[in-house]
Amino acid sequence: MNTTPQPDPKDRPARLTVGVVGAGRVGPALAASLQLAGHRPVAVSGVSDASRRRAAALLPDVPLVPPAEVLQRAELVLLTVPDDALPELVTGLAETGAVRPGQLLVHTSGRYGARVLDPALRAGALPLALHPAMTFTGTPVDVQRLAGCSFGVTAPEELRLAAEALVIEMGGEPEWIAEERRPLYHAALALGANHLVTLVAQSMELLRTAGVAAPDRMLGPLLGAALDNALRSGDAALTGPVARGDAGTVAAHIEELRAHAPQAVAGYVAMARATADRALDHGLLRAELAEDLLGVLADGAGTATTPGGPGGPGGATRAPAATDDDTTGPDDTGDTGDTGGPDGTDGTEGDAR
Repeated sequence: MNTTPQPDPKDRPARLTVGVVGAGRVGPALAASLQLAGHRPVAVSGVSDASRRRAAALLPDVPLVPPAEVLQRAELVLLTVPDDALPELVTGLAETGAVRPGQLLVHTSGRYGARVLDPALRAGALPLALHPAMTFTGTPVDVQRLAGCSFGVTAPEELRLAAEALVIEMGGEPEWIAEERRPLYHAALALGANHLVTLVAQSMELLRTAGVAAPDRMLGPLLGAALDNALRSGDAALTGPVARGDAGTVAAHIEELRAHAPQAVAGYVAMARATADRALDHGLLRAELAEDLLGVLADGAGTATTPGGPGGPGGATRAPAATDDDTTGPDDTGDTGDTGGPDGTDGTEGDAR
């Protein structure tokens, strides 16, 4: 085992100066992680008070400056802004001459690949898309959580090694994502992480209504085991009344939800339908039990049953999946930061984000 003391990062010559445009939850954490690897944060932009506090906590003594000045000072620039703000920000920076030839420009959006940086590429920048598949808190704990975190990496082939090296320096694991697959990749993360938070929050509310004093303590072991089983075994880990085909139990659930939490009915029915589909496909739910179950779910969604639908002969027609006007962004999963226009955009959604 190597017992040679490792030099303090401050004693090592920094290889790149680092700037952050958008001091939301993600940018300061990534810059702090790069600092541990020997790089040197030199500038950060932030609009809101919360962003400025985050920058001060994670990047003490790094000056807060306008975005254009961040690019002027840094060789490696992290664009950690909300997905919808990113294209306008990149265009604005390129058109105002802020982008310098040879500058590494990194965005952390899950939705976009490297092409969103084309205006900067035409100005001579080196474009990288590095999306950390993690939810961020905006506190120093995020830097520790980057160890072993997967990053969705997209970049021109000639920059692939550079992109992967930066991820490894931050303690992450690079996962190459093709440009055209970025939206699907991002949707998958949002489905798993963002919706998980909603489901857990709803479950805790219902447990409180049922009289449980500490729903977090009750759910912790259960959800931890369910997540571990799902990651290990996939659909084979499905359990509960839907997978068993207990139509009466599901009907009782829907009745109780209508009485105590009507806003949760649509989500329950939609997830139960998705669970039934997967349980049927994997042979966990018997077809003869699926008919009554799907009928209950169709009634629960306010849709009448008709003969000949899925779930066996004379089965129920499944209601259309519930739609949600809210769009989840993965990062990706959480922090939208604040936007102050193309030269003042701040924060990032970039969690899985």
